[in-house]
Amino acid sequence: MRCLFKLVVLLAVLTFYGCNQVEGIKEIKLGLHNNNVLKIQVDVVANAAFDAYIEYWADKVPDAQKESTALSKNKSNHKFVLCNIMPKTSYAYQVITIKNGTKKVSKTYNFVSNELPEWLKDQFKAKSADDKLIPKDLKNGLILVNKRYAPGMAYLVDYKGRLRWYHMVDNVGFKVINFTKDKTLLSILGGNDEPTSYGSQILEINLEGDTVLMLKKGQGDFKQTIHHEILKNQKGQLVTLFVDQKISDLSSIGGKKQDTINGDGILVMNKKGKQIWKWSVFDSLDPFSDKALLKTKKDWMHANSLNYDKDGNYIISFYNNGQIWKIDAKTGKVIWKFGKCGNIKMPANTGFSQAHAVHINTEGNLMFFDNGIEKHQSGAYAFKINEQTKSASLDMHIQLPSQIYNDRMGSAYLINRENILCCSSKRHIVVLTNRKGVLLWTLEASVPAYRGIFVTSDQLSPYLKP
Repeated sequence: MRCLFKLVVLLAVLTFYGCNQVEGIKEIKLGLHNNNVLKIQVDVVANAAFDAYIEYWADKVPDAQKESTALSKNKSNHKFVLCNIMPKTSYAYQVITIKNGTKKVSKTYNFVSNELPEWLKDQFKAKSADDKLIPKDLKNGLILVNKRYAPGMAYLVDYKGRLRWYHMVDNVGFKVINFTKDKTLLSILGGNDEPTSYGSQILEINLEGDTVLMLKKGQGDFKQTIHHEILKNQKGQLVTLFVDQKISDLSSIGGKKQDTINGDGILVMNKKGKQIWKWSVFDSLDPFSDKALLKTKKDWMHANSLNYDKDGNYIISFYNNGQIWKIDAKTGKVIWKFGKCGNIKMPANTGFSQAHAVHINTEGNLMFFDNGIEKHQSGAYAFKINEQTKSASLDMHIQLPSQIYNDRMGSAYLINRENILCCSSKRHIVVLTNRKGVLLWTLEASVPAYRGIFVTSDQLSPYLKP
């Protein structure tokens, strides 16, 4: 309650009304957007409809570049959200209107942004032995991390460890989060009583912090607990992993006559929760092939990431059997299995023990974070997969220092050809390495983020500028 009261007071301090030099503008009102100190809302009320946008800049910073909001078209009531705000900074802004091809600029207004609340300060600490070693690509993007327990937090952080954007949800955590091609954040939400990466709600928000989509378990065909992954396909439909349960007679191996095996599947839904497509691991593998089924039945196979291959079919990783599968997105047929006892031949000395954040990287190769639980050393792999010859060749393997060994969760993504961003979740750290595994930069976090996702300046534009 103390934090909420403080934000409300700050909102009242920022709010003002004013006349304007631009003909037709009746009123300009300034305040916090959704009680978020890094988002400033400007409401412009006019006598008639026209196009408008806002330019704003840090007026005490030498050579500060002007930022622009998106164009608000043909309205008499405009709402703008200034997202590229740093705390405790003086800003100037102007309202630009366009009508019948004529552009007019208002007088310059000023405001000072608020300090971050105490509970948001010192969340991240960035370190580098030499700033010159940090590539421009990292400096020109932000890192997306999340807090998985309530109240849930999504953060975008720059290479200096500065919090540049955040969003909070009450009573639930951001269990899993992804940045979409629509410049939105798509997430699975779940309560503290739900397992690490499992939840029962889907939330999509835009960079202005507004809700684009909210879907809860029980709506439409959304009846299952979902986990570990939330994506969109090319049609804008929701794609996730779900817990599938199969009642089986396990009495022959010492279990019950009617026993429950928890498996996993892929679920595709539209935005209203209508099921479009579903696949289950039970369709492709007999659980009785697992000699340890009595021990693994509560979480048999344990799918922990999902993504798309270059041809639009699915690639899915399994924690318990150390494999990555490719699944036909139409038929559900298993195309190949890569890893322990898979049907893709692996290069010598490239065995991995568990994988997370499987994806096709920007070079077209299969890439993932290797937990490395057998040798107690984590790292990242990238392989070129040849489906015709059922073989793979190694493109990259980095090993992280043993001090940041991470036996659960984690991610590894290219930010350019030479540099990899790795998240060691249980060590509360995101690191940047080169292809030799040399650490160039680290970001220590106050929360054990599920992944560390790099978001480029192009993806953030025009809302945020690193």
